[in-house]
Amino acid sequence: HYVFNFAKDINDFIIDDFTNEYLNGRTPNPCVRCNQHLKFGSLYDKVKSLGGDYIATGHYGIIDYNNERQLFQLKKGVDPRKDQSYFLYSMKKETLSSVLFPLGGLTKQEVRDLARKYNLNTADKPESQDICFVPDAGYKKFLEDRVGKEVMIPGDFKDEEGNTVGQHKGIAYYTIGQRDKLGIALGYPVYVYKIEKSTNTVYVGNLTHLYAKGLIAGQLNLVSMNFTQETLEVKVRIRYNQPEVKAYLTCVNEGQVKVIFETPQKSVTPGQSVVFYDGEVVLGGAIIDEAIACVPQELPLETAQH
Repeated sequence: HYVFNFAKDINDFIIDDFTNEYLNGRTPNPCVRCNQHLKFGSLYDKVKSLGGDYIATGHYGIIDYNNERQLFQLKKGVDPRKDQSYFLYSMKKETLSSVLFPLGGLTKQEVRDLARKYNLNTADKPESQDICFVPDAGYKKFLEDRVGKEVMIPGDFKDEEGNTVGQHKGIAYYTIGQRDKLGIALGYPVYVYKIEKSTNTVYVGNLTHLYAKGLIAGQLNLVSMNFTQETLEVKVRIRYNQPEVKAYLTCVNEGQVKVIFETPQKSVTPGQSVVFYDGEVVLGGAIIDEAIACVPQELPLETAQH
């Protein structure tokens, strides 16, 4: 067997990006980058260079061939609680024919039962929900250790009218939708709804400011479809474990998309991924760059009184 050292790839493609995104006021998803650049990038290329026909991983996803459309397509795993298709959209479509997901058609419980049957020492291993390279102290401590606490420059909290309402500790410490640990008392609940790197400003406001009618996203990857300029009705997820919602997808160009939700969505977060689905099929996804704000009459009724 072979052992490969991809430490440089992990540092250059994943950890550096993770760090830079937070320092730019965005909230990254390193698992998406890892699948794109490491597992189905560097590792895939190495396997192919050694004459391997396939690469098999333990992801909960399914790849099959659509005879009608004459292409391979990525689909959700059968276990909705473990489905990892949200993190897999960044795979290049050219790799699908050489990738196997043997667990995709099984539930997590069935996998554990098989592991016990074959006396595997991981049969009862606890599940990890953490980012593999971030220690228990959390991402903030990780960033401080990596770039130095002096990089975290304090700045203003501002409200929607531009009034300064407090001081933040550095934009990397905050994310869209955050309510806790802001240290602001305005007499009503406030949330982070925009982070502006150019002015080192964190904007806070009431719940209504979290809602967006759509988004613009870049780094588009279409894994199970070809580029089209038609507007498509799709289901989208704007974060892992969030229910899919109906939306209308328009490819602005081959690297950028515009998504308009059927109903406004909360906490659209730059740096996170928006993933597009057609039933069980993962059409593709992109990295969110900006939210498209609602006007008051577009807000959900339950927020109108805030």
